[in-house]
Amino acid sequence: MARAKLPRSPSEGKAGPGGGPAGATAPEEPHGLSPLLPAPGGGSVGSDVGQRLQAEESSLDSSLSQVQVEFYVNENTFKERLKLFFIKNQRSSLRIRVFNFSLKLLTCLLYIVRVLLDDPGQGIGCWGCEKRNYTFNDSSSQINWAPILWVERRMALWVIQVVVAVISFLETMLLIYLSYKGNIWEQIFRVPFVLEMINTLPFIITIFWPPLRNLFIPVFLNCWLAKHALENMINDFHRAILRTQSAMSNQVVILFCTLLCLLFTGTCGIQHLERAGENLSLLTAFYFCIVTFSTVGYGDVTPKIWPSQLLVVVMICVALVVLPLQFEELVYLWMERQKSGGNYSRHRAQTEKHVVLCVSSLKIDLLMDFLNEFYAHPRLQDYYVIILCPAEMDMQVRRVLQIPLWSQRVIYLQGSALKDQDLMRAKMDNGEACFLLSSRNEVDRTAADHQTILRAWAVKDFAPNCPLYVQILKPENKFHVKFADHVVCEEECKFAMLALNCICPATSTLITLLVHTSRGQEGQESPEQWQRTYGRCSGNEVYHIRMGDSKFFREYEGKSFTYAAFHAHKKYGVCLIGLKREQHKSILLNPGPRHTLAASDTCFYINITKEENSAFVFAQEERRKQRAGPGPHLPVRSILASMGTVAMDLQNAECRPSQSSAGSKLALPSENGSGSRRPSIAPVLELADNSALLPCDLLTDQSEDEVTPSDEEGLSAVEYVKGYPPNSPYIGSSPTLCHLLPVKAPFCCLRLDKGCEHNSYEDAKAYGFKNKLIIVSAETAGNGLYNFIVPLRAYYRPRRELNPIVLLLDNRPDRHFLEAICCFPMVYYMEGSVDNLDSLLQCGIIYADNLVVVDKESTMSAEEDYMADAKTIVNVQTMFRLFPSLSITTELTHPSNMRFMQFRAKDSYSLALSKLEKRERENGSNLAFMFRLPFAAGRVFSISMLDTLLYQSFVKDYMITITRLLLGLDTTPGSGYLCAMKIGEDDLWIRTYGRLFQKLCSSSAEVPIGIYRTESHVFTEPQDLRAQSQISVNMEGCEDMRQAPGPWEAQVGPGGGGSTQGRHADGDDPVEHPLLRRKSLSWARKLSRKGSQPAKTPAAAERISQQRLSLCQRSERQELSELVKNRMKHLGLPTTGYEDIANLTASDVMNRVNLGYLQDEISDQQNTLSYVLINPPPDTTLKPNDIVYLIRSDPLAHVAGSSPSHKLSCNPETRDETQL
Repeated sequence: MARAKLPRSPSEGKAGPGGGPAGATAPEEPHGLSPLLPAPGGGSVGSDVGQRLQAEESSLDSSLSQVQVEFYVNENTFKERLKLFFIKNQRSSLRIRVFNFSLKLLTCLLYIVRVLLDDPGQGIGCWGCEKRNYTFNDSSSQINWAPILWVERRMALWVIQVVVAVISFLETMLLIYLSYKGNIWEQIFRVPFVLEMINTLPFIITIFWPPLRNLFIPVFLNCWLAKHALENMINDFHRAILRTQSAMSNQVVILFCTLLCLLFTGTCGIQHLERAGENLSLLTAFYFCIVTFSTVGYGDVTPKIWPSQLLVVVMICVALVVLPLQFEELVYLWMERQKSGGNYSRHRAQTEKHVVLCVSSLKIDLLMDFLNEFYAHPRLQDYYVIILCPAEMDMQVRRVLQIPLWSQRVIYLQGSALKDQDLMRAKMDNGEACFLLSSRNEVDRTAADHQTILRAWAVKDFAPNCPLYVQILKPENKFHVKFADHVVCEEECKFAMLALNCICPATSTLITLLVHTSRGQEGQESPEQWQRTYGRCSGNEVYHIRMGDSKFFREYEGKSFTYAAFHAHKKYGVCLIGLKREQHKSILLNPGPRHTLAASDTCFYINITKEENSAFVFAQEERRKQRAGPGPHLPVRSILASMGTVAMDLQNAECRPSQSSAGSKLALPSENGSGSRRPSIAPVLELADNSALLPCDLLTDQSEDEVTPSDEEGLSAVEYVKGYPPNSPYIGSSPTLCHLLPVKAPFCCLRLDKGCEHNSYEDAKAYGFKNKLIIVSAETAGNGLYNFIVPLRAYYRPRRELNPIVLLLDNRPDRHFLEAICCFPMVYYMEGSVDNLDSLLQCGIIYADNLVVVDKESTMSAEEDYMADAKTIVNVQTMFRLFPSLSITTELTHPSNMRFMQFRAKDSYSLALSKLEKRERENGSNLAFMFRLPFAAGRVFSISMLDTLLYQSFVKDYMITITRLLLGLDTTPGSGYLCAMKIGEDDLWIRTYGRLFQKLCSSSAEVPIGIYRTESHVFTEPQDLRAQSQISVNMEGCEDMRQAPGPWEAQVGPGGGGSTQGRHADGDDPVEHPLLRRKSLSWARKLSRKGSQPAKTPAAAERISQQRLSLCQRSERQELSELVKNRMKHLGLPTTGYEDIANLTASDVMNRVNLGYLQDEISDQQNTLSYVLINPPPDTTLKPNDIVYLIRSDPLAHVAGSSPSHKLSCNPETRDETQL
């Protein structure tokens, strides 16, 4: 309803001269009147000014005469206003409900007071009548109805009950009037209305008829009205405060109220009816009802008259009908609550600490990785984990969460992060952190990222103060969640790690071990020495401490960074890798010797445990070591003791001079080469000496300018420049100084297998690359693949060591991606698949040292769990058979599938490792898969291993930054980078890791952090298996197998390296014949049976004999070699670059390219294996082919401080000697 007001126009009052309004100081613009129209009427002499004033006056009068209209939201009637107050408005309606509920409770309380004050022995009768006494006669069947009809009600009590009854009656009639919608009978026959009339009308009648004031009125029935009012009051209460209450709690309240009402009604009814019987008290009646409803039935109290007996029957029937319905509803809601997970109480959220894990689908592997890593930290043991997932909990997750270890600390809530109600259930606003994980198993990873972004926005909108830890799959979506406290982009880290795997072997294993929490106890019960050493070093993690508060580094205040790094490792066994200034937010890895430590610096170091958990034992440890003598390895303790002092200048030892002066070796000091004294190493200076450490200007790269490219290098002879890539494929990529082409390459020149007008090369051989290729097999050219190229083309990589990169793509890349990579040198692409041998040969796999197989998005999801990697594993197994000398790095969806990489059915050693893995998992290890040989060697990687990086950042907020610096994703000015160097035969004069630490710190200011070790290994099969193998072969071989030694026997001898260890020297034993193959023997037996028949001609018999001999001497390796060569000839490719594995021993292949591990193709025995040692003790002996991980200081930090016109050459001892 609208109400209009007509205000009095000011124009009707006073007016100034000329008809204008009084007090008008400035004319206003006319409304609704065009200035081009003539003003009606004249008041001026006809001038334009007069017309203008007249128009303004008319416009003002018209505007002041407008009607003001007030609009009402509701109908402005008396009934609607009452309805708004009593029903529609939540807060006022809640007050009415509370008042009504209080009235009903008051009536029940007044009834109890009346019963306690009433004594039937004093006489019974109406108001003002003569009181008569009645006694109960057991033998008589007649019932005296007077005690039932009349009660004693005192005057004051009657007045109160009448007042309450009148108020209740008026309220009920008002609500009936307000809720009337045309059907009056529907309102009258409602149960609450009937009960209300029974309990109020008799009291109103007694006002006008006094004798009825002692009439019995069943006021106790108001308990049901109180229950009804309580239900409405709860609904209005939660509607008023805009909070959702679980239906479970509401149903529990309703059930409890129903039980109370049944008991109260039964107690009052039995007590009143038994007034005509044994006159029971309220307590006795209550006792009888409890015994009856609980089905115990002692029989000591029983109803004596038939009305009370009938009431008991009615009450039991009502209970049998009402209570099962209530329990059924409660059980149904309980089951639904078990599915949805219920709520996390507000009281617990305020008194306990909790974090929220938001995922779209929860798998058991993801859950266990999170729980094991999160609760691995001692200070997080009292935290609760709230899991918010829209999917229903599956059986595996339900089974795990029922374990007592997790059931008391993990709460599963089914709900969506986009709903405020579900976020309120999880108490997100009180949470310590929120982890948002993407579903990486989705086929459309972009859609999965979009869901994660919306969840992040919803959480930030609901709880802006809750720290966010977000996982994003695609790098182009990262900038949408840049407001989060910590963000991990999966594809960025994955491709950068795979790229570093090609130049720093097993970088993926190194990073994975660093970001996992471990105690270093894995493998300590193993009989294998390498497993004990590898497991102990895997417990090293990154920690931080303020230098002024540290016992490790406090004594090095005012010293150079390299001096502190070396002496801390020598004295305490800790590896100082970086620091952060108090006034700066950037973390610097190995800032170099020119950086002086301050007490306010935050030091980052690698150690088994943090300093706060360490005990320092100095003199006692030294005396113990002197008594015990030099041991091979120190025992593992939970405390950190002194790692011992490594002598840097040992006497009475013979010096072996360097055999080569190449820059890739650690130079041997010439002054100590006489042989009377073992060579010494220069000490690490406390402060940097400019004369000892010359800055190496990598921008000029003078050492590379001296190398003149040959004519055979083709396009590699083009001069490169250093600069920042002009085109970034996505927003948020960190700018990195790289080697670039002077002019962008045309898109047609990026195609490897097709010539163009600029060049006619159609295969990798024609390009004449100097270095081996790096091939990447991917499904699509996503933006993450850009991060594979950048670390391999970073400015600190020497130009002569740049490897050509070939992208083997299933789908053709778009122009946006080609525009981003066309500025990088020696980057090509080709359309093809990794499961096609022709594609592999065309992209130059025989000229490659590294092949990276990236997991395809289309195969990440499968109907059966863990089957998503089936195609990838089989393809890699085929390539391993075809190209055994190729280093293959594979990405898997599920880490548990790594046991199938390079699988052999009769590999007893892999079976032993599988048992070790199960034992470590039973012991509660978070790294049970670490002993799998493909993982230890860095040949297999799963991105789910890096999930712990996000979890660990909750305790160590610097881990993501340090990891990105190590991977080269971020380049902070003054921060170092990760590289590697190889230990050759001529470098073994250093002998120990501690001496190598000093050599690197004193000469090139590099900080080593670990070793990648490749060593020979022999696993002897059980005797029963070997004997069985001998018997079967001897029976099948017969005398035909005793042939002359073949080329394998001629090359594989006592000095054949790792592949010959474990074999017997007797070449006549058919078991040890290297060309023995069951398949060849079966073919030979068939030919021998055919040959036993009479030959038609001597020529045919000779031909069959030659075939039999050639089949016996032909191995599976030779068959595969012939297959590859035939395909190369068919494609028109030269076969000169393909080396047959028959001409290579295992040690030859290991020296040519580090495989990580290699299984002999013939004996099926493990010959070489590789593993990573993080921060080994200083007395660790160096071995040939060890690869040392280094953090090299930033060269640009020194270049910036020098004059641009004054160029200093790079000292070969400081830089070139440590190149891989």
